[in-house]
Amino acid sequence: MTEYDYWKIFPRMPRKVTIGDITIRDGFQHEEKFVSTEAKKFYLEELIFAGCRNIEVTNLGNPFLMPQFRDAEELLAHLKGDRFKKRCERKGIDTDDIVLTCITIREGAVDRAIQLREKGIGPDRLLMMVSTEEEHHFANSGTTLPDYWKECERSIKKCNDAGMMMCGTVSTIWGSPIGGATELKDAVEFSKRWLEIGAHDIEHADHDGSASAAEVYRYFSMVLDEMPNPDLHIAHFHETKRVASASVLATLHAGIIHFEATLGGLGGQPANFLDDCPVKGTGDYYYEDPRYVGLTCIEDMLVQVDEMGIEHGYDVDRVLWLGRQMERTIGRRLRSEAAINGRTLKEGHMHFARPGLKKRKEKFGEEPGQKLPKEWGAQAVLPEKYRAK
Repeated sequence: MTEYDYWKIFPRMPRKVTIGDITIRDGFQHEEKFVSTEAKKFYLEELIFAGCRNIEVTNLGNPFLMPQFRDAEELLAHLKGDRFKKRCERKGIDTDDIVLTCITIREGAVDRAIQLREKGIGPDRLLMMVSTEEEHHFANSGTTLPDYWKECERSIKKCNDAGMMMCGTVSTIWGSPIGGATELKDAVEFSKRWLEIGAHDIEHADHDGSASAAEVYRYFSMVLDEMPNPDLHIAHFHETKRVASASVLATLHAGIIHFEATLGGLGGQPANFLDDCPVKGTGDYYYEDPRYVGLTCIEDMLVQVDEMGIEHGYDVDRVLWLGRQMERTIGRRLRSEAAINGRTLKEGHMHFARPGLKKRKEKFGEEPGQKLPKEWGAQAVLPEKYRAK
């Protein structure tokens, strides 16, 4: 007989997940217009009020390369300030439960984070990034993998000494947009290397939408076989083929409990054009069409796990509202379907009901709620050839 209990079929699947938001950093870095500092503050606050407790605030790299983040210190000061703390207190939110992350691809940005920490506005957690495919890694970091690993080891020690956590990202797990196919075993080894040199957790990233559900399940099963504590691992998916929700499901089946996403699926390679001026970014884009670049939508992911009965800690309706506001902020239709179409409502959409059903049933002598002819049996009788053997 078929087993119908989902958690018996997939015993590793969690009943509770954490979904971190990375809209303000990863989402906005791809935009070719400057998103105002006030808008960034608004979305940072509102996402936290909606339930987010792990949030990427900004990139502490050189603002000459990525001027979208020239307001990095102002954003951090705002979230560390008394006004925001008092607003959280009134809403029953303990600010000690909020983890503020900043991206620090190179050691200079780590040094900047430490200086901000000394000023009382530094982040709680930093992130550095390696790709298993070296051409992609070089495009992101500007140096070789061996040289970068040594830089990461130095940076983690500095970070830990300053009282901050470090997340190590592994990218090009399922393929590289530059070098092509990659090996899953390389990404597992890189993940272990991050822990070896002192990282606190690992972001496992599909940065170009290469992942497929079967390979995602295989990879995260390999990861948990080698490093079984699920608190160490964060799943990060980009969406380029409309299959990322299947990857999320495969990740849940494997037993991963931490995810990342952005409002509207915003995100991608840092922009090399901002407002009316070319900027350096990370150089030429490694994709053909910006309409098909981005991350998994937090709106859609929340609806997906919520309707599976998995606890997540968010006010889903508030996040859907934020997704609709983000479309106005960005000025175009974004990628979330849930933000537009809403959740699956148990009470339905009765304003779409056609008039006259009650009278028609009365005309036919039918009872309210009657769905079958009265003379039919209570249960269907299947013909022999269709019955289960």
